[in-house]
Amino acid sequence: MTSLPHPAHAVVAEIVRSGFVEGHHYGSVMALAADGSVEWSVGDADSPALPRSCNKPLQAVAMVETGLDLPPDLLALASASHSGELMHLDGVRRLLGRVGLTEDDLQCPVDWPMIDAVRDEALRAGDEPSRLFMNCSGKHAAMLATCVANGWDTSTYLNPTHPLQQQVVETFSRLTGEPVATVAIDGCGAPLLSTSLTGLARAFRTLAIATDGPEQAVAEAIRTHPELVSGSTRDELRLLRAIPGAIGKAGAEACYAMALPDGRAFAMKIDDGGARARPVVMAAALERSGVPDLPDVDAAAVRRTGEHVLLGGGAPVGGIRAAF
Repeated sequence: MTSLPHPAHAVVAEIVRSGFVEGHHYGSVMALAADGSVEWSVGDADSPALPRSCNKPLQAVAMVETGLDLPPDLLALASASHSGELMHLDGVRRLLGRVGLTEDDLQCPVDWPMIDAVRDEALRAGDEPSRLFMNCSGKHAAMLATCVANGWDTSTYLNPTHPLQQQVVETFSRLTGEPVATVAIDGCGAPLLSTSLTGLARAFRTLAIATDGPEQAVAEAIRTHPELVSGSTRDELRLLRAIPGAIGKAGAEACYAMALPDGRAFAMKIDDGGARARPVVMAAALERSGVPDLPDVDAAAVRRTGEHVLLGGGAPVGGIRAAF
């Protein structure tokens, strides 16, 4: 059976080779102004979506509200889709060790590092796939630590009826300003909550402008340790370093959310999950809202994150470009 793009989704990126548009990425993207109002949107910003790992900072807020007490570097790992580098592995081990647990207590899948170069290094070292390598191991370790802090069962922490997951739903709904329409299962096995792109941007804005409390703690952890939230070579890291005070998180299926300390916020989803279009569309969204022109922003670095070159015979012949 052939399915067509969601009727509300728009062409957000074009695949251009030798001047010829050979394909398109459909999706949706939206921006909030500094005062929290919707500044603009393309496609469908209001229907429920599954933001995948963009939800992690919001889950981390719920854990801090419920008693999780971590230093900023480990709190950053609680929000991470990490690359499996040594700094990530050591951090997850430390997080687990603080509460007397080990890698064996994690219930995320066994996996290799998500970045090819890091996986190749692990292979050369003779390593085996592990739960620690799995990019969500920081979130899972933080969930376990939250359970220990509250005396909750650690063997069932992924069950949607577990007290931890019930608290996540409550916090998530408050931050997004929307009821949770769908509870799915994420790739790591944890409950995955739906919200609209508008709700996702609203939640990130709340974190970015917070001056105290769990929201501020998670935002500051992301700001001070962005390399732990993603990895040393990732486009998300380059973008956060280019925009002082910003927080952001990418997710599977080409989801992305970002917010600035002045209250501007952005959320997007590429319908086909094409990861190559994700940074291109976010860079274009930031450009449309004038972010590269703000004081202290490295405009050239922001724009570079939106460059995706296509090769022909080993030479550049085109690229992915935003279409809005």
